[in-house]
Amino acid sequence: MTRYARPEWSIQELAKASGTTSRALRHYDEIGLLPPTRIGSNGYRYYDEEALLRLQRILLLRDLGLGLPLIADVLRGQQDTVSALSIHLRYLEEERSRIGRQIASVKSTISKTQGGEPLVADQVFDGFDHTQYKDEVIDRWGKDAYESGDRWWRGMTEEQKKDFGQTHLDIAADYGKAHAAGLSIESDEVQAIVKRHYDWIAVGWQGRKPTADAFTGLGEMYVADDRFRANYDVHGAQTAEYVRDAMVAYALKELVG
Repeated sequence: MTRYARPEWSIQELAKASGTTSRALRHYDEIGLLPPTRIGSNGYRYYDEEALLRLQRILLLRDLGLGLPLIADVLRGQQDTVSALSIHLRYLEEERSRIGRQIASVKSTISKTQGGEPLVADQVFDGFDHTQYKDEVIDRWGKDAYESGDRWWRGMTEEQKKDFGQTHLDIAADYGKAHAAGLSIESDEVQAIVKRHYDWIAVGWQGRKPTADAFTGLGEMYVADDRFRANYDVHGAQTAEYVRDAMVAYALKELVG
């Protein structure tokens, strides 16, 4: 009787088939959400059909808006899908009015940018809430990083928050001008903008300097996540990609080695 080997996929094959990334799959492994079926002698991760189906469910729940901690509870059986979605529904209902203000804020920003009017931080950030990224911060950098950042943000005065937001608005606008002018990402002018951007991020991280991987990872997130992309593409199509590439150039020159 012929025996057939069970089908399995390498991490690269699974990432390509599922439309996700190898980095995301490694992260799912690190937090215990999707461990590989086996580790080969070459150190590569391999996944079988059961893992494939588990990833499908993870991605479906993610598409429904559930954060990774809640998805983990569902998969462990500590929370059924309906209950988890009900929690998420309550969150969405609470967010409805805030999102309406956010839409109005973005429309105002587009209008002011097109008309050459100056942007005002408290108008631009009306309806925005840093806690909306809580799950993502915890997923990427851990609970301590989120709680530390949250304490820092809540400890700031309204004026300090406005100044911090205005600094990023100015940086984003300067990226847009450089992109429109066709400046090379490796030019001194653009790299000076990236240095300001890097220092601004370090302030938000309470003085901790982002590593090359962390800094370039943020650049990738600016492109992949429409919420972040909007901060840059409001100054011209594909500005987010320009920012990401400039950040990579800075990291290779200043943060590697």
